[in-house]
Amino acid sequence: MAIDQREFRNVLGQFATGIAIVTATVEGNRIGATISSFNSVSLDPPLVLFSMANKSLSLPQWKAAQAMAIFVLGEHQSELSNRFARAGGDKWSGLDGALTGNGSPALPGAIAQFECKPYATYAGGDHEIFICEVTRFAATATATRPLIFHAGKYANLKPTETVQAPPEVDVWLHGW
Repeated sequence: MAIDQREFRNVLGQFATGIAIVTATVEGNRIGATISSFNSVSLDPPLVLFSMANKSLSLPQWKAAQAMAIFVLGEHQSELSNRFARAGGDKWSGLDGALTGNGSPALPGAIAQFECKPYATYAGGDHEIFICEVTRFAATATATRPLIFHAGKYANLKPTETVQAPPEVDVWLHGW
């Protein structure tokens, strides 16, 4: 049975995701891309993953990267998300040249940051899956809400009372 790719994408869009930007420096060139396919893989060792489309012009550079940083965006950073989602162009225009501890380009204002090194890559259909080992991480101390993507557009979380999930739910959700 053939799958309608557009319909499949629309149904996948019902799963809300956070937005992040991954950056690296390869042969002196800064690269960066907006990603919504970011999640945890393992606590021991600390692993995360993201994927990159095979048609991405910078895919060979991502495969060559020896270090990368992943920045989880806050709801105030949709413009930055849009900038790094576009192919080509100078994504770095107007941003300072600050670097993370592992030499990846830094992005201001992110609500969380992960510095990583490559762990494994896998072919995944029309994407390449990058599994990265986290070497350093940090979150901001502010109560900024994350930038959310749902049904093909940005969405905001409704300000509500924070409710902590019971430990058994956390274990079920994360499988740890």
